Amino acid sequence: MSNALQTPSLAHFKLPAIENEPMKNYAPGSTERKLLEEALTAMRAEGPLEVPVVINGEKIYTGNTAEQFNPSEHKKAVCKFHEADATLIKKAIEGAMAAKAQWEALPFNDRVAVFLKAADLLSSKYRYKIMAATMLGQGKNIWQAEIDAAAELCDFWRFNCKYAEEMYHIQPPKNAFGTWNRTEYRGLDGFVLAVSPFNFTAIGGNLPSAPALMGNVVLWKPSPSAVLSNYLVFELLVEAGLPPGVIQFVPGPAEEVCAAAIGHPEFSSLHYTGSTAVFRKLWKDIGNNIDKYTSYPRVVGETGGKNYHFLHPSLDTQGVRHAALQTIRGAFEFQGQKCSACSRVYVPQSQFGDYKKFLLEEHAKIKQGPAHEFEHFMGPVINRFAFDKIKGYINHAISDPDSEVIAGGKCDDSVGYFIEPTVIVTKNPLAKTMVEEIFGPVTTIYVYEDHKVEDTCKLIKDTTQYGLTGAIFARDRESIVKCSNLLRQTAGNFYINDKCTGAVVGQQPFGGGRASGTNDKAGSWSLLVRFVSTRSIKENFVPIDDFLYPSNFL
Repeated sequence: MSNALQTPSLAHFKLPAIENEPMKNYAPGSTERKLLEEALTAMRAEGPLEVPVVINGEKIYTGNTAEQFNPSEHKKAVCKFHEADATLIKKAIEGAMAAKAQWEALPFNDRVAVFLKAADLLSSKYRYKIMAATMLGQGKNIWQAEIDAAAELCDFWRFNCKYAEEMYHIQPPKNAFGTWNRTEYRGLDGFVLAVSPFNFTAIGGNLPSAPALMGNVVLWKPSPSAVLSNYLVFELLVEAGLPPGVIQFVPGPAEEVCAAAIGHPEFSSLHYTGSTAVFRKLWKDIGNNIDKYTSYPRVVGETGGKNYHFLHPSLDTQGVRHAALQTIRGAFEFQGQKCSACSRVYVPQSQFGDYKKFLLEEHAKIKQGPAHEFEHFMGPVINRFAFDKIKGYINHAISDPDSEVIAGGKCDDSVGYFIEPTVIVTKNPLAKTMVEEIFGPVTTIYVYEDHKVEDTCKLIKDTTQYGLTGAIFARDRESIVKCSNLLRQTAGNFYINDKCTGAVVGQQPFGGGRASGTNDKAGSWSLLVRFVSTRSIKENFVPIDDFLYPSNFL
């Protein structure tokens, strides 16, 4: 029985056809709406779930607990989670390293099968439960939960399998006579630390899964504001066949968990999504430990953004209205808590009257309230820290003589953390709300002179340290080409006549440069490359007769 896992390679398996997960509409009276309502009702009735640390398949209840609260009703907890400490992190690393050899040696089709099955389970059996956890725990409305916790996570799991298969087929194109050259895509020499954010359940699932697919073992530290949905994703992976120890689920204090992991000699990679400041600190810590590591760690991260919409003077009235509608979506969906959210807008003087009119008309239609009430376009921001920070930016704009709040601006934390969608107009292109990332439902408009298109494009680039997403709205192709070229370094994801949010796996790989991250593009093959260490193999078939070369003879 000890050799039962030594699987013969008897065929080259072909993956099922990979397509984007179809998104459901949740129209009144639909089956999916009924099933989601039932999941929400059940989860609200059950009360907070107790979430353990999970190491080597063992559920550990440490007694050191914290709570994740419903941001729509901030006195209600959605889960109580046990926290790992440095001692448990050491145990998790040892367990992961013990599991690594067998996991990496598993035939590729068997590793892939875990994630393909996970996607199918999410698409069907667990769709509504994980969506409900995302809505109640992270404040997303139906559509935002659907495109994230259901569709995008399914897409990550399926498309990663497709990209990995394609990568494995990339082999040396030439072989000299008597030799056979091959390339092997090994997992990294050590373990991966995945630190995931609150704002996307799909990112929570992808950060540990992508390295694991490539034969790595991972410690997954979820955000304290997304533990519930992330734990359900972890349990789904276990049901899909993920072996114990391959992904260790270790919620806990960020500083202690990360320090224990990054300080270990077998640390091989950081896979991170979160704030720029934390990412920079972790990178410095890794650098300070460089002499102790077995190998040079791979640092993969996506952080903040100060994303823009730029309206070109060539737009007609219909184009201006389209830009206003896209700004409502880009700025205020999920309360602006997307790293890609539109938080600055540049409008030519000739169009500002129409743009303002359209924007305010549509803004007046926005409904806001608890995530479990389906009619709301917007819900709460995630927690007290975010509420106070965003409110501070709004108060600054109110007191700024160069800025005017023309819509929204009210904040109410009596029941949940609700901040109205806020629109600011400023005369100062370097106003605080034009420069700094806010991560909330606040967007600021700067009106530029029509003849200063090139100057404004330069201004967009020079205003902020970030380079994540941006969008231009223009009518004629010459203007589109010109502005696209001028704005080339301002965004890793660039949109033409569309909002600056909503990247889809398999269609728009996501990531940005400058202070926005390493631009390794989640949702593409290039991300997976960061989690393999290739080995080139040359096999000789023909013995040589002499060590000398013809050039050595006289």
